[in-house]
Amino acid sequence: MPLPSRAVLRCRDLHLRYGPVVALDGLSLEVAPGRMTGFVGPNGAGKTSTMRIILGVLGPDAGEVTWQGQPLDAAGRRRFGYMPEERGLYPRMRVADQLVYLARLHGVAPAAARRATDALLERLGLGDRGRDELERLSLGNQQRVQLAAALVHEPELLVLDEPFSGLDPIGVDVLAGVLREEVRRGVGVLFSSHQLELVERLCDTVAIVKAGRIVAAGEVEALRRANRRPTVRVAIDGVADAGWLDGVAGAEVVGRAEPAPGSGAPGDLLVALADPADAQRVLDRARAAGPVTHFSFVLPTLAELFREVVSEQAGAAARAAAPTEAAA
Repeated sequence: MPLPSRAVLRCRDLHLRYGPVVALDGLSLEVAPGRMTGFVGPNGAGKTSTMRIILGVLGPDAGEVTWQGQPLDAAGRRRFGYMPEERGLYPRMRVADQLVYLARLHGVAPAAARRATDALLERLGLGDRGRDELERLSLGNQQRVQLAAALVHEPELLVLDEPFSGLDPIGVDVLAGVLREEVRRGVGVLFSSHQLELVERLCDTVAIVKAGRIVAAGEVEALRRANRRPTVRVAIDGVADAGWLDGVAGAEVVGRAEPAPGSGAPGDLLVALADPADAQRVLDRARAAGPVTHFSFVLPTLAELFREVVSEQAGAAARAAAPTEAAA
């Protein structure tokens, strides 16, 4: 059933320190309903601290979190579902019993809690495991139960910390399918992950955090297109080096595409252009060098974008610090 509300979660200018360590340094973030937002960054960037503030486990030193335009309180958080990176369920309790128990803690009536539990276990491929103790399940199936625990009270927002950790490809597909269903129902999803290919495949928007600040955020496709020189991928049969490109103004070899596993090939050339119109001149030169087997415009993957953004921020921070260090 679609959700009646169109609630937005907003984190505004969050600051947090652990003694001398700055965990969050003015972080701002938005999670919209019916959207899946990837929250990515290096280890220690502030992802888990942000999630704990959203859930009320931590309080910020400054800044605020709002829900539906109002300061987030305990009543609002009861409408959230949370999946921690560390498994937090009772290992010796039966799977179905603890899901019913967790639903009841959120105020769900007993019969409705049982129905929701049974339906979720079926959706997650665990319909025959409800009477098993959690510790008897594989780690991947325990991860599925963790997601069920976050969903059993039909939340309006999901906060998931590394939800796909330790899952095999089938488990990933099952969880991804359930999350897509929740998004279609109008649920907002915020999930952190180091598996950037999954974030790129699943998410509508992404926020990249470094050193407690959001350094890039927006639609995944828009971020991939922004601030990037147009780049083409070129393969010429029997020609591995890039000598044929010498003298072509506005064209620069910036790397090679990943070759097919076991092919022994060096990988197709990636050529950055000063202007998209330069592609025709590059194609003409490639045809003159030999049979062109591949020629296409390419966009950076999220992983490539992540590396670029994080490296740029690190370089900017070093440059900003240099005068101070020199003066000192």
